[in-house]
Amino acid sequence: MKLIALNLPRDLSEQSLALIFKKIGDIKSCTLVIDKYTGISKGFGFVEMASDHDAETAIKELHGSKIGKNKIRIKQSTNQL
Repeated sequence: MKLIALNLPRDLSEQSLALIFKKIGDIKSCTLVIDKYTGISKGFGFVEMASDHDAETAIKELHGSKIGKNKIRIKQSTNQL
């Protein structure tokens, strides 16, 4: 299942985002959305979990949690890319 992570700190790396989700379960992919002009994160990204069960657990455990000062939001992605 593909998830979208919103309201991420702009200085969070793709590797750090992956590590957060790897604590829940196996991931297939992790991608931060980067502004093509500035090279800085836009504050959201996509994580594809290996199983639907792990994805649902990630939503329950991470949605509303804090990374730094940011309260993040995690939900199922409707993006098909």
